[in-house]
Amino acid sequence: MERRHLFDHAVQAYDAVRPGYDAQLFEDIIEYAHIMPGQRIVEVGCGTGQATQPFLDRSCRITAIELGSRMASYTRKKFADYENLEIIHGKFEDCDSEPGRFDMLFSATAFHWIPPEVGYPKARRIIRSGGTLALFWNRPSVNNPEDPLHRRIQSLYDRFVPEWSLKGQKRDPGLAQQFANNLNEIEAYGFRDLKFKLYRSTRTVTGEQYTQLLSTYSDHRSLGEKIRNPFFHAIQETIEDCGNRLVIHDTVDLYLARNP
Repeated sequence: MERRHLFDHAVQAYDAVRPGYDAQLFEDIIEYAHIMPGQRIVEVGCGTGQATQPFLDRSCRITAIELGSRMASYTRKKFADYENLEIIHGKFEDCDSEPGRFDMLFSATAFHWIPPEVGYPKARRIIRSGGTLALFWNRPSVNNPEDPLHRRIQSLYDRFVPEWSLKGQKRDPGLAQQFANNLNEIEAYGFRDLKFKLYRSTRTVTGEQYTQLLSTYSDHRSLGEKIRNPFFHAIQETIEDCGNRLVIHDTVDLYLARNP
């Protein structure tokens, strides 16, 4: 099973513990895109709707495309009172739409699952001329070497999944390089007037909440139960032993661009 299909087996946890996004982020998107009631917006990978509602509340007409059948069904029921939302179960790559139909395409922590040579050209085709591309990702981290709890959690990763630590040391370009790569990629596919902004925040979770959050990550879900269960148990116990409070540092990177 492809890793991007694994989210569909953690719908309840996903909706319960995946964080939303800063209200200022949505204000920045709305200002850049000149969002008005009635405009057509397509969302790629709506999940359980963490980024959907702010645009629904602006009376935009939203077409949300969701790969997971359970996710799509759950979110359809969650927003059943909104008549301005259509949810399509399927791959963005396979969903057809007439050229220039949408005023904006946005995707929250999902667009990386689509091959860029497919996703960006299709986005350009279905966004009207002068319309907006808005992509953003949340990149949570507990990797703070100055925090004893964070160090203890890292030691558990080194113990249970040492190959992840080795892979990260060899291949991780760092966030700054990732941001630059994303900007270059968006521009390379013909989008213009790029704007980039970071949003930083922290949140505090319990051991149970943190392991529940980990269960919504595709790489953690892909671990076999013989590793995942004792790994998660050890993480939860460690957090509980340290006061049952873990600080997560969130960095959200936003990319805005226009379709010429």
